[in-house]
Amino acid sequence: MTEQPIVSTRVRAKFRCISETRTRHTPDQDLPVTYRFQAMYDAGLPEDERLAKYTPSGHVEIQVDNPRVEFTPGQDYYLDFTPAAQQ
Repeated sequence: MTEQPIVSTRVRAKFRCISETRTRHTPDQDLPVTYRFQAMYDAGLPEDERLAKYTPSGHVEIQVDNPRVEFTPGQDYYLDFTPAAQQ
C-alpha cells in the first residue's frame, strides 16, 4: 500500500538550540547573536515519533539583532512553517 502525500498549509517541527555565537562589534555590544538549531527525535517520546514521521529534519541557523530575543542552548523549540501571503 502506497502512503498518500500529506498536503498541508502548515508544518510543525521540533528543533533543539544547539549553539549560540555572539558577534562583538563594539566592547559593550554582543549583537548580532547567531543560533543554530537541529531537528530532534527521541524514540521514547510519542510526540517525537509523530513529529518525525510528518515533519522536516535538518538544521536551521538564524541571526538575531534584537537583545530581547534569546534562545537557550539545550532547549527544544517548535518551529512552525506557514505560507506567507503572496504580494
